[in-house]
Amino acid sequence: MTQLALPFVWPPDPSDDDFLLSESNAGAAAHLRDWRRWPVPASLLIGPRKSGRTLLARLFVKGGGRAIDDADQQNETQLFHAWNAAQADGVPLLLVADAAPPEWRVKLPDLRSRLGATPIARIAPPDDALMQALFERAFLKRGLDARPELVQWLVARVERSHIALGRAADVLDMAALAERRRLSIPLARAALTAAGMLEGEA
Repeated sequence: MTQLALPFVWPPDPSDDDFLLSESNAGAAAHLRDWRRWPVPASLLIGPRKSGRTLLARLFVKGGGRAIDDADQQNETQLFHAWNAAQADGVPLLLVADAAPPEWRVKLPDLRSRLGATPIARIAPPDDALMQALFERAFLKRGLDARPELVQWLVARVERSHIALGRAADVLDMAALAERRRLSIPLARAALTAAGMLEGEA
């Protein structure tokens, strides 16, 4: 069986190729790095959309592995053959999905049995540290001046999900443009309240 060296190098700069590590996703990243210890040459990567799971899969492929994104929406027979191919040639396979079986309802018995023996790496909802880093990167990309106190205020009040965070950044970008002024807590409160996106307010 051929052993491949997967060099996983995490880009240090805020960019589309940057995977920001925190407690919520570090376990999944470490699992992919340590693929030689998988009980079978395949693994499931489970996590919410926009969580960086596709980027992790892309890094995995750059390192020499194979990946199938949205695996829970793909043809089951093809997935079965891909799993068997990884077993035969030793090139590790990563299956990216919203959820693992049994929540992912697999109809093909042979595939279901193989997925039952496949290890699972999970990306959790973003923690405070990741929320802060993601907000900072989102504002940097949009050219917005967001002070640390505003970022902390947002972390405490925006829904803890990658999708909600992205939507909040878009809403604040539009509000700052419309008002022609720098982002502030009052502006953020008004814009996010109007969008029905504010949590944790008295």
